[in-house]
Amino acid sequence: MNGSLPLGRIAGVPLRVHWSAPLLIVVLSFGLAGGVLPAWAPGHSGAAYDAWAVVGALLLMVSLVAHEAAHALVARRSKVEVEDVTVFALGGVTRMGSATTARSSGWIAAVGPLTSLFLGGLGLGAAVLAGDVLHWTLFAALLAWTGWANVLLAAFNLIPAAPLDGGRVLQAVIWRMRGDREKAARIAARCGQVAGVLMIAGGWLEFLAGGAAGLWLALVGLFVLMAAFSEVRRSVLFEAVRGVRAADAMRPVATGQDWQTVDRFLTETMPRAADQVVVPVTDLDGRPSGVVTVPSLRAVPLAQRAQVRVRDIAAPLESCTLAAPDDQVTDILDHAVKTAGRPILVMADRHVVGMITTEDIIGFTQHRPPHPPAWPPTAHSAGHGR
Repeated sequence: MNGSLPLGRIAGVPLRVHWSAPLLIVVLSFGLAGGVLPAWAPGHSGAAYDAWAVVGALLLMVSLVAHEAAHALVARRSKVEVEDVTVFALGGVTRMGSATTARSSGWIAAVGPLTSLFLGGLGLGAAVLAGDVLHWTLFAALLAWTGWANVLLAAFNLIPAAPLDGGRVLQAVIWRMRGDREKAARIAARCGQVAGVLMIAGGWLEFLAGGAAGLWLALVGLFVLMAAFSEVRRSVLFEAVRGVRAADAMRPVATGQDWQTVDRFLTETMPRAADQVVVPVTDLDGRPSGVVTVPSLRAVPLAQRAQVRVRDIAAPLESCTLAAPDDQVTDILDHAVKTAGRPILVMADRHVVGMITTEDIIGFTQHRPPHPPAWPPTAHSAGHGR
């Protein structure tokens, strides 16, 4: 998610905080200090309410992290690649690949709300102890609020509408029953579209009636609606490329030498690769070493282009998604959680034999190959490029 900053790791999974997350802390703090805590635990000073309100907001943020971390940990145990966990103003999100079975998909989705329910019960139980036994009324009110907030978080996430966890569970159930993951994903995402519209409408009506929380609900609904639209597009794309190999989708690719100077590369290689987003480059032994783009080449000052080598400005090969000719496009896209936006290079016998672009994949969604296959249809002897 753009605008996020790293904040350490949870069991090896990077934790990131979006710039909007402090806004959530501020909003929650104002709500607690100005209404909830004085109503639930009257008789304390304004400074006490303010201080404990900040603590409560931070506790809820920790609960959000725990919710998302649970998804990430179960996903990793299920051999699903996890990119990171990000907390932002509307909650949290865990970027990960796709589960290979309906069972693992369902458990990965369900563990988040289950964690929130556990934290909710823990908070409510601790509130009873703090209030009835220790007579710490303000602290008890804070724990009770945190407990109920986690219970509501779990209930909200269990709404059967993707991208909410309940929608993922619904998708897993339909997948298990029908055996078609993409059709299940599309049904869950359609439910998400309906839920998003209802949230926006309900939140807007509440806001017009004077309820400030309605604006927050409308924003959450907008997020759900946009994510659901994205998931529908993804399921359509995956259905279109089902059974398609990398060799069927790739286009021929022109390569250059990384030992060339920038000026020679621009004059000798780029005319052959004018329509490529990136140009793979090889070392002196002819092995792929990285990729370059026209903007990075042209960023070199004119006076230095005769001295600067292409390898000095090339991005390493690890910055690309690598595939073999016989790899399924669905598998390539499925495991590209860490490579979103990267060029896809198809390799055989340690040589780049083609490239797959966004336009190539979109061509299959329009029921037509974007160009003739760039590799023989019986490329079963090709080596794996990873």
